Amino acid sequence: MAAEVGTRVVHRRYVPYSHAHYAGNLVDGAYSLGLFGDVATEMCILSDGDEGLFASYSDVQFLAPVRAGDVVEVTCELTRVGTRSRVLELAVLVVARGAATPQQPGAATFLAQPLVATTATGTVVVP
Repeated sequence: MAAEVGTRVVHRRYVPYSHAHYAGNLVDGAYSLGLFGDVATEMCILSDGDEGLFASYSDVQFLAPVRAGDVVEVTCELTRVGTRSRVLELAVLVVARGAATPQQPGAATFLAQPLVATTATGTVVVP
C-alpha cells in the first residue's frame, strides 16, 4: 500500500494497574507517548512496508488523566506525505473506566462520550 493522506490506524488497550505511577491510579504521560509509538509503527508498516522511526513530536497536549483500569483507544491519522517523512495526528481517548466500589471491586463502565486524554502531532521517517 502506498502512503495516502487520510489513512487511519486504531488500537484499543486496557491500562493495567501495574502501570499506575501516581496517586489515584494515574499513569504517567509517557504512557500515552509509548502508545503513540505503537500506532505510528503500524502506520509505517501499512503505508511503507517498514517500521519507520519517530523523528519528532509537536504540540503534545495532556488534556485529561489516564488511569489504571481504563480502556483507551489510540488513533493515528496520516495527514501529510513527504518523500521520506510522514506527519501523523495522534490521540488517546478513554472509552471505558474502572468504577470499583467496595461491593464491586472489579466494576467498570463504558463512557457515554470518549474522553480525549492526550493529543499530539508526530513526524516519522521511512527509508
